[in-house]
Amino acid sequence: MGQQQLLLLVLGMVIVGIAVVAGIQAFSEGKAKADRDAAVSDAMRLISDIQAWKLKPSAFGGGANANGFTGVSFSAIGITDVTQDGKYKTVNGCYELTGGASATLTIYAVTNGSCSDTIATVTISGTTVNDIAWQYK
Repeated sequence: MGQQQLLLLVLGMVIVGIAVVAGIQAFSEGKAKADRDAAVSDAMRLISDIQAWKLKPSAFGGGANANGFTGVSFSAIGITDVTQDGKYKTVNGCYELTGGASATLTIYAVTNGSCSDTIATVTISGTTVNDIAWQYK
């Protein structure tokens, strides 16, 4: 082979190597975003269940007669598989729920099997869409 052909071969290999590295990085970023979006989707389902609980009369197990969101819990909205530390864990994330004047739902990412990295905190102060406040970390 001549020098020109060797130079083109090396240049081609460098370009392919850069493309592979860029592809791997793009895939990793896409996966992280997809995981976060899935956790937020689960949180939206939980928010909907919490608001439905608030609208339901207490005679049917709801919190319509409660002061604010006092008494809201995962078991109150029908979720029984809660971990020992009070978190609801799914494939997409971990969720912690506290009640009071308003309900607070904290969303954690599942990293290496633990639920320690906070993704967002959601405050639910009523039963309409405008009563939901998201705070992303």
